[in-house]
Amino acid sequence: MTERNLYELDLSQVEFNRARGGNQGGGDDGESCVTLGVVPQAPGVFALGDSKRPDHQPLLFTVEELTEAGIDPARFGLSV
Repeated sequence: MTERNLYELDLSQVEFNRARGGNQGGGDDGESCVTLGVVPQAPGVFALGDSKRPDHQPLLFTVEELTEAGIDPARFGLSV
């Protein structure tokens, strides 16, 4: 199996969503600043970002890594 460098992927087409529910700061418009998006040209790869720092490069994870970290894409309105 060939390893791929996720950080070489083009992220310009990623649409980020905020988590739903469990907002500790109140309000119904999403949870804090954590965002998650599917990387369209790389099935099973997600970009985890910070809406308060859009100039920072998001972290990239495979679906397996998200599962290990306890992050459910469905909570962001995304499917695997």
